[in-house]
Amino acid sequence: MNDIWNPWHGCKKYSEGCANCYMYYLDSQRDKDGSEIYKVKTNFNMPLKKSRNGEYKIPSGAMIRVCMTSDFFLEEADEWRKEVWEMIRTRSDVTFWLQTKRAERVFDNLPEWWGEGLENVIMVFTTENQKRAEERLPILLDLPFKHKGIMCAPMISEITLDKYLKKGNFEIVLVDGENYEGNRPLHYDWVKKIYDECVKYNIKFDFCGTGNVFIKDNKKYNIPKAYQRVMALKSGLQNPLIYRETDIKIQPKCRTCRRRNSCNGCKWCGRCEQK
Repeated sequence: MNDIWNPWHGCKKYSEGCANCYMYYLDSQRDKDGSEIYKVKTNFNMPLKKSRNGEYKIPSGAMIRVCMTSDFFLEEADEWRKEVWEMIRTRSDVTFWLQTKRAERVFDNLPEWWGEGLENVIMVFTTENQKRAEERLPILLDLPFKHKGIMCAPMISEITLDKYLKKGNFEIVLVDGENYEGNRPLHYDWVKKIYDECVKYNIKFDFCGTGNVFIKDNKKYNIPKAYQRVMALKSGLQNPLIYRETDIKIQPKCRTCRRRNSCNGCKWCGRCEQK
């Protein structure tokens, strides 16, 4: 993933995972209110922007994460979403990563031409605990998307996804802890449980980050934001399927720490196979 597109900004807190929302925290650092929702006019048509030579600024083959400072199916954004759907259809050469907690709003807010979905869209539902997994994932299973994923972030309690993953509808699962003002701990055993389920069904798994507080072997670790991804990768809880050739071309970094262009055996990651 090498681009983020926020056609609108701001959100309304929706469920337990929103309690310590990172967007609210970052907005507060700029004396802004994260609950203020507005169209980002300067960036709204980002996928269609072209350089002086007439080529798209976002190259073919890129992946764009959409609405990382909001929710794609936010009710307040209904009037803007139709234009976004058209841009997504126009840029069929780019993959769009959509995320939402608002599972019940998705079907009624698909465009009329949607049919069985687009090849360049992956729909990801956020499930921060078992309650939300049971509430949202059955909906996602029935939705007309060709590519589907699950993000357990911030993961605030143990979750099992086995009965959903075994259906073969999901391509990737991601897990992350809580950052910034959030201190609800992420347990290694919780991550390992989902990792094992993904390995069982041959599904890509990405342990994105430990969060601020990580528990392993009954020991509590306070991990700075800059090293949460490093330590997650060091844990070994990564399904190798996430390292596709296309991923490496997008970010040709050390596979373990992603900090340098090649592995140099640094203290954060140690040695890895990529040279």
